[in-house]
Amino acid sequence: MAGHSKWHNIKHKKNAKDAKRGKIFMKLAKEIYVAAKEGGGDLETNASLRLAVDKAKANNMPNENIDRAINKATGNLDGENYEELTYEGYGPGGVAVMVDVLTDNKNRTASEVRHAFSKNNGNLGENGCVSFMFQRKGYMVIDRTKTDVDEDEFMLEAIEAGCEEVEASDEVFEVFTSVDDFDKVKQSLDQSYEFEVAELTMFPDTYTEVIEEHDEDMEKLIDMLEDLDDVQDIHHNKQ
Repeated sequence: MAGHSKWHNIKHKKNAKDAKRGKIFMKLAKEIYVAAKEGGGDLETNASLRLAVDKAKANNMPNENIDRAINKATGNLDGENYEELTYEGYGPGGVAVMVDVLTDNKNRTASEVRHAFSKNNGNLGENGCVSFMFQRKGYMVIDRTKTDVDEDEFMLEAIEAGCEEVEASDEVFEVFTSVDDFDKVKQSLDQSYEFEVAELTMFPDTYTEVIEEHDEDMEKLIDMLEDLDDVQDIHHNKQ
């Protein structure tokens, strides 16, 4: 699964997010809005909303912002209508890239995403051109320094909860689940552990190695995409 590479990328993104707090809150509010719009505003019965709210709280988003997004989605406040889309393409060096967006203007978003690819030696492709290379999984990270549980004990507990795989390093435990079992495993482990990350995300089946020049362009592409207001998440298979 190459989970350690995933955690390395997440740490890099978390550090970058500290300097972009306002933009992050806006993206999280969109995610909460869409989850509440589709499944209702009850956290007990809407697993997608519960996950979106948990992510927002992990990023220290104020409760009033969370409540406002839910109220807009459930008709208690005027709000926008957002559409979920995924753009696919190839970054520099042939890296497969998927870009998840929430937008109220498809033409604007498509133009901005296409510009980011072309400016950084990439190419935006057709739907399906790279998605077949990825699998959607549940992913959780637990900081080992915040718990005294040993590796064998944790792995047994995670497997009993229903996870598919656990990877352990000196720094973290990484837990992988199917999409269907994610919420069940998360709620089980949530009773004893604090999550650094808990999300449904995409994992590539294979990774692409790139030369240093392409690596720099790839970082610029990711940074440019993350700066776009409509972009919620980026998946790629760069080694």
